[in-house]
Amino acid sequence: MRNKAFTLVELLVVIVMLGILAAIAVPRFSSATDDARSASTQSTLAGVRSAIATFRMNAVINGNDPFPTLAELTGTTVVKFDIPSNPFTGVNGVQTVSLGQATNRSVVSEASAGWNYYIDNSATPPVAIFYSNSSAPSTVSDGNGGVLGANEL
Repeated sequence: MRNKAFTLVELLVVIVMLGILAAIAVPRFSSATDDARSASTQSTLAGVRSAIATFRMNAVINGNDPFPTLAELTGTTVVKFDIPSNPFTGVNGVQTVSLGQATNRSVVSEASAGWNYYIDNSATPPVAIFYSNSSAPSTVSDGNGGVLGANEL
């Protein structure tokens, strides 16, 4: 009676093939995670910016200041959902920044807030800028062969 089993060589061939497959698949999955972070950031930015635009339309019709204050933005007045944490940093919250910081899309105290907001209803025209408070690179193309930073989305 003869026992049937795999030889050591057959097992080594299978292990090498699995290693090759893993070496190919792992980088693809890591880039999928980066793509998901970029898409989630873009989605949050689009949702909040859309809510600000809707607020502005209603405010202008009613003769009020066109852009919401930070309290209105982070409350239930403007955005009808909790603003999620920043996908790149995992940090929650919105902080105010200066015009210079907002214009340059500066990252300010990255560990303290996930999003930056600048507002000036007294400017002509009034200005509001909402952006990601993260210095991490995204996977979104900048059109010149590079990628945009999360704060530039």
